[in-house]
Amino acid sequence: MNSNRERVLRELGLGPTWRLRSPPAAEELAAAVPLAAPAAEANCDQLGGASSRIESPGDWDQLAATVRDCRACGLCAARKQAVLGVGDRHADWLFVGEGPGAEEDQRGEPFVGQAGKLLDNMLAAIGLRRGEDVYIANAVKCRPPENRTPEGAEIDACRPYLEQQIELIRPRLIVALGRPAAQALLKTEVKIAAARGRLHEYQGIPLVVTYHPAYLLRNLLDKAKAWEDLCFMRRSMRQLKRG
Repeated sequence: MNSNRERVLRELGLGPTWRLRSPPAAEELAAAVPLAAPAAEANCDQLGGASSRIESPGDWDQLAATVRDCRACGLCAARKQAVLGVGDRHADWLFVGEGPGAEEDQRGEPFVGQAGKLLDNMLAAIGLRRGEDVYIANAVKCRPPENRTPEGAEIDACRPYLEQQIELIRPRLIVALGRPAAQALLKTEVKIAAARGRLHEYQGIPLVVTYHPAYLLRNLLDKAKAWEDLCFMRRSMRQLKRG
């Protein structure tokens, strides 16, 4: 297995060992069995080829201006700038987090701190890369004070912006990173432990729930579960593209 992918998995805290099932096809990755989760069937197949979907129309400039000038909730008072999102605007993959932190508020891009580095490693572990068939957004576009969890009213105020992003992107699969993002999209109370490992739905779009990278930085033992989730979402995308 190539050393770059092994390095990525080591950074995820999984320290994998590799075994060949059979001579692999050029577009496939061999099965991986993480030592941190020996019971998991961690078999991730790489999907090749860019999306062939027709680009969806949409006025991103207008959306960005509306978000920039938004005063719909109190989060606007202390922000340096609103953070709309970043990536391929016609991506098959949409990752939705909680809200900007201090560094994101400063730079105007989601997931640029330590949690962002871990997210990039998670993407790389399944053959993805920020900006390439991947779009990253948040449930709220302004930083909550002291990086606290967004309140329900704040999520509700920002929901129309996230919904418009989804309408413009038309992703094949949405990944909710953490409970606030999952609740914003599913509009119901969510417990990550119960919600992960199965497909949910947002307006006809399949949705996967997993842990937020910031949570994983504080709870290292759950990185093995996050690896299982990555493999599950990769298999789900393969099935979606086949269907």
